[in-house]
Amino acid sequence: MTNTQASWNDQKIEQIIGVLLRVGVSMSAALVFVAGVAYLWQNHAVHVSYQQFHGEPGELTSVAGVVRGAANLDTLSLMQFGLLILIATPVARVLFAAFAFALEHDWLYVIVSLIVFGVLLATLTGVAV
Repeated sequence: MTNTQASWNDQKIEQIIGVLLRVGVSMSAALVFVAGVAYLWQNHAVHVSYQQFHGEPGELTSVAGVVRGAANLDTLSLMQFGLLILIATPVARVLFAAFAFALEHDWLYVIVSLIVFGVLLATLTGVAV
């Protein structure tokens, strides 16, 4: 057993995956909560009319627009960014699993993990599988 294999046992991999999932969900929840409170604070006196539907602004419908808005500390963009982190968390878990299986030289599971990763990316980007 090599030194790399000894340091990457199943228990350590499961612990890292657990931390990855907890950190991702916690960061997402905290960001959405703080941005939501800030949004309500900024817009508490705005009168909302429900007579006509108004969709989301165009910049909130793309990842690049959300990231730009979040960088400018726009509260709606920060909430959307928190949701993107929530979506990215299990995707990162699958990618990390592929990496961990590669370290263990378990090529069948590397291939399965990469297929799952590809399907996730295809569905998230709207590419037909």
